[in-house]
Amino acid sequence: MHAWVDAADAAAATPLLAVDKENLDAVCALFGAEVRRWCTAHAFAGEPGRFVLVPGKDGAPAAVLAGCDRRDALFGLATLPLRLPEADYALDPRGLILDETDAALGWALGSYQFTRYRKAPRKAARLAIGASTAKTVRPIVDATFRVRDLVNTPTEDMGPEQLAGEVRDLAGRFGASYREWVGDELLASNFPTIHAVGRASHRAPRLAELTCGPADAPHLVLIGKGVCFDTGGLDIKPADGMRWMKKDMGGAAHAIALAELVLHAQLPVRLTLLVPAVENAIGGNAYRPGEVIRTRGGLTVEVDNTDAEGRLVLCDALAYAGEQKPDMILDFATLTGAARVALGPDLPALFANRDDVADALLAAARETSDPLWRLPLWRPYLALLDSYIADFTNAGGSRHAGAITAALYLERFVPEAVSWCHLDVYSWNDGEKPGRPRGGEAQGLRAYFAMLRKRYA
Repeated sequence: MHAWVDAADAAAATPLLAVDKENLDAVCALFGAEVRRWCTAHAFAGEPGRFVLVPGKDGAPAAVLAGCDRRDALFGLATLPLRLPEADYALDPRGLILDETDAALGWALGSYQFTRYRKAPRKAARLAIGASTAKTVRPIVDATFRVRDLVNTPTEDMGPEQLAGEVRDLAGRFGASYREWVGDELLASNFPTIHAVGRASHRAPRLAELTCGPADAPHLVLIGKGVCFDTGGLDIKPADGMRWMKKDMGGAAHAIALAELVLHAQLPVRLTLLVPAVENAIGGNAYRPGEVIRTRGGLTVEVDNTDAEGRLVLCDALAYAGEQKPDMILDFATLTGAARVALGPDLPALFANRDDVADALLAAARETSDPLWRLPLWRPYLALLDSYIADFTNAGGSRHAGAITAALYLERFVPEAVSWCHLDVYSWNDGEKPGRPRGGEAQGLRAYFAMLRKRYA
């Protein structure tokens, strides 16, 4: 599954030497002058992303020379699993010295293929790695693949019921407690905004909850926006804006995957995972612009735009989490196009009400090559959410600071005494990049897990 083979079982693996323009001549000299001529004939100069197969006397590859940027150990070899011939390969220390953990992770990420609806075009080439490296990297790869699979799955097969089912299955695998509120149970239990957003769909809205761990341990709450499809509601999106809205549950996919990492690592916490799962559909009972909703937190919200639905489903979950006085709340959401305009698709926008937590996350992001970028909770912008009939609106008329005002909206539902971070994440690759195929993507997941391991280990 991960395109690896145990190094102990790979005696016949083809040597793979990472090269660049600086060390290519030296590496070629190891094999003889004819190999340098071979590289010249193939116009190979050690460029990142390119490779040449060095033929042996029997015609079979004797080695692979793979162009690699020595500054990018993680993704330097990530294009190779689906381009090299299907065989076993082993990193050769005569080339650039690459960290085995990074190389194994990048290789696995580059081997990903989504196969729910069609067979994989080919099998991935396998990289020989040590058993301890595989043990370290496998949970991260599994969690990343889980995010990709969930986001790539169309809404017909990943609606609110199926998304909640992922939480239920996770609870079952780790012996955790599970409960959910469905349809009008949300109203009876005071989750009015989750119900309002999802009530027009033929599939009932719901809130899924997983809990695990001792009551006296530090309480960690993970929340993910689970809008399984977003038409925009009555403020309907144009066709091109709606095309990829199956990915609007990407925040939930991240929260589920991070919960799985926490459970697998047995971090000493009491874990709560909350996934409000809805479809923002259009119908006679769809919530309307101008409505005022009294939220679980007791604040009233005027609906300025039904396409600003993510913060509505999150605010009830945040209020519920805050009632439990946890040590930390982390929420994930594909929340605003404004974050993408500001930072592009590769940089998730991080908001935090504690500098120490934000600093720890940014440090972990650098250590794991999993980038995050902090944006401010600039509280004067709360005025952009003013309402003349309610406590505030869910979106303002101004196009300014859309990602910030969304985060400020969410912060209103978090107790000041609780550490809280919000990640506005794209969850998607628009095109092919090394180790990051087109489609659903985990962003910030490695950084968050590294931060949590340090905080709670």
